[in-house]
Amino acid sequence: MHNPITDIISARGWCVADGATGSNFFGRGLEAGYPPDLWCVEKPEEVLWLHGAFLEAGADIILTNSFGANAPRLKLHKAEDRVAELNSVAAELAREATRQHFEDTGRRAVVAGSMGPTGELFEPMGMLNHEDTVAIFFEQAQALAEGGAEVIWIETMSSLEEVAAAAEAARKTGLPVCATLTFDTARRSMMGVTPADYAAFATEIGLDLAGANCGVGPAELMDSTQGLVAAGIDIPVVAKGNCGIPQYVDGEIHFHGSPELMAEYALYARDAGATIIGGCCGTTPEHIAAMVNALNSTPKKTLDRAAMTAALGTPWAALAETEASGGGEKRRGRRRRG
Repeated sequence: MHNPITDIISARGWCVADGATGSNFFGRGLEAGYPPDLWCVEKPEEVLWLHGAFLEAGADIILTNSFGANAPRLKLHKAEDRVAELNSVAAELAREATRQHFEDTGRRAVVAGSMGPTGELFEPMGMLNHEDTVAIFFEQAQALAEGGAEVIWIETMSSLEEVAAAAEAARKTGLPVCATLTFDTARRSMMGVTPADYAAFATEIGLDLAGANCGVGPAELMDSTQGLVAAGIDIPVVAKGNCGIPQYVDGEIHFHGSPELMAEYALYARDAGATIIGGCCGTTPEHIAAMVNALNSTPKKTLDRAAMTAALGTPWAALAETEASGGGEKRRGRRRRG
């Protein structure tokens, strides 16, 4: 199958994905707890604005505004019967934004259909099983494909079971499939998966692209990315990290990462072996523009780990302190038994 993302990588050596959705909409009036996916039909002009801003910043990949548009998550808002509608419109809006950008600049960008987790757990801890979960994700993937997505982009996952179900559903569309995990719990995903585990699994199930997104901050995202690369993963690696560490200030979430910090992160991600580099929570078009400018103006080099730590900080600093005090083995043992 044709993969437009690998076409860009082949031509340039790397490409840039866009940044955050929800956190950028907060500044445009989105209320906390309200699903951004509904803005595809309620405020399509805002969705087009954000896509256009990321394209203007230089993003090569635009993710659709459909992260939570699966039936279990939409059920929380009594919109579970709108899966096909919302995903199809999300893809159509992204296609329209990339079409307009091409007309204005002559630069093509790829539309990736975003699918996030269901928010539910698999048996025996929860009610999900493989067959039902494939059906849930296929409803979403099919609508994204019909709306014009060129790649299905599964993101912010924590369990291999859910990735397997989502990937099986996505492959039924005939489109290339990307899936990223979030390694946010002591160098593991919430369900205990390590970057090395995921590298092997991604190859086993035949993903076209794989990597890490979200999590804590750029330092931790880079730690996960290095783990994926060191495990010998042989498909393009995605690094899509948060814009610094989220903090509550005056009742609102703020991210400490400046455009300059994210530009440095982008260079280290490329030096570490990632070929698809973007931002997650908190990342604005301004951050993406700084990342693109840095990547365009700085040649790739051997990864300087000491310089990276000085620039981004020590990953998992609290975990390192725990292990240094003798508490690491006990923590790891509890994780394995879980």
